[in-house]
Amino acid sequence: MKITITGRNLSLTDGLKNGVEKKLGKLDKFFQAETPCNVTLSTQKDMQKIEVTIPVKGSVIRAEEATPDMYQSIDLVVDVLERQIRKYKNKLIQRHQAASDFSSEFIEEKPAQDEEEIKIVRTKHIDLKPMTAEEACLQMELLGHSFFVFQDGNTGKVNVVYKRKANSYGLIEPEE
Repeated sequence: MKITITGRNLSLTDGLKNGVEKKLGKLDKFFQAETPCNVTLSTQKDMQKIEVTIPVKGSVIRAEEATPDMYQSIDLVVDVLERQIRKYKNKLIQRHQAASDFSSEFIEEKPAQDEEEIKIVRTKHIDLKPMTAEEACLQMELLGHSFFVFQDGNTGKVNVVYKRKANSYGLIEPEE
């Protein structure tokens, strides 16, 4: 993997960079050498946060962790990524999709029996009403949900608003 490390609100020391590269180096066995891996280290109040994004064909593997200790955050994010990668591998095999970003040894490895299967236990049908993102946020709050699907009144496209940390909101819009 080609690891790119950036820092926000903190200085990147050689020790920190080496720690990230060493821990994320454990994931090298899963990927081709040219697969990009973007790492962002940041500090917010007393929390040390790491965000890792690995774009793979047709998807993105992403994890973030925040703890009071950066090295603990790094350890936790590697564990999360490893679980996600194994789940993604099973999905690739089940759908017979191209796995060009992954190493052939990893793809040919036998899947673990205790890997959990994705099960959809409930389907909900909704009536998409045209509204603004602000109206959708208000509707989401009234329902007590953490996300809300709606039709944008201006574009007519389906969008999603979601609740973020620190009482803020996010908006997901489809690309043109």
